[in-house]
Amino acid sequence: MIIYNVTINIDDSVHDKWLSWMMEKHIPEIMETGKFYKSKIVKVLVVEEMGGSTYAIQYFAENMEKLQAYYTEDAPRFREEGAKLFGDKMLTFRTEMELLKEFKMV
Repeated sequence: MIIYNVTINIDDSVHDKWLSWMMEKHIPEIMETGKFYKSKIVKVLVVEEMGGSTYAIQYFAENMEKLQAYYTEDAPRFREEGAKLFGDKMLTFRTEMELLKEFKMV
């Protein structure tokens, strides 16, 4: 399993608009691409020196091929839309991770 993690710091001046857009439009549209089988959005509980609020959105893909297909077929338009709407009010950092093992309490 591949986890595509997008960490975003969003300026307070656009926070509410951004969060609504993420929950109601952006994440659902990314899920509709069929490249990911689930996603999560979490709030980072560290106070950033730069201010704003930080969130991590995790998209779960079955394999690297699905993620690469997302990069090729979908990512440019989604990134462009976010940049158009929020510009320099949004700082984004992306990470690819591979799940090695999941541990659960028995």
